[in-house]
Amino acid sequence: MTTMKLLVVDDDTDFAEALGRAMGRRGFEVALAHDADAARSVAEAFSPSHAVVDLKLPGESGLKVVEWLAARDPAPAIVVLTGYASIATAVEAVRLGARHYLAKPADADEILAALLRDQPDAGLEVNPEPLSVARLEWEHIQKVLAEHDGNISATARALKMHRRTLQRKLDKNPPKPG
Repeated sequence: MTTMKLLVVDDDTDFAEALGRAMGRRGFEVALAHDADAARSVAEAFSPSHAVVDLKLPGESGLKVVEWLAARDPAPAIVVLTGYASIATAVEAVRLGARHYLAKPADADEILAALLRDQPDAGLEVNPEPLSVARLEWEHIQKVLAEHDGNISATARALKMHRRTLQRKLDKNPPKPG
């Protein structure tokens, strides 16, 4: 049997270490990285079969890490984790090569299930209610922010919004989807 090798990329060192220990107990050989540059160098030496990548990293976005990992041969199964879940970033993460997208908090069993599932879960409930205007605005801001690699000033310019106004909107919790 081939060893399953998991790369955990998360700037929250406590979370990354706890997840690494939990996944080690579930049969993975684990390596940790806390930013995009470290993820690249660890992946080069470690050659992961699986990866868990936090979306919000210091410096480059987790989406860049997903894109880079997905281009590797063989590409690892990638699950994106984030505390800032939005439809736009989920779609972008999957488009770039992530297998699944989970909102934090997610426990080790949920992450394991997502890592080992080959196809997205077709049984997920789809909300028949349209998104609220506040949620649509938040989703759009997240999409534009992802397009500008997390650069708030560039995002504010693209949205024709004052940078401080955008910063205040980003500091708030996302509105409920419905």
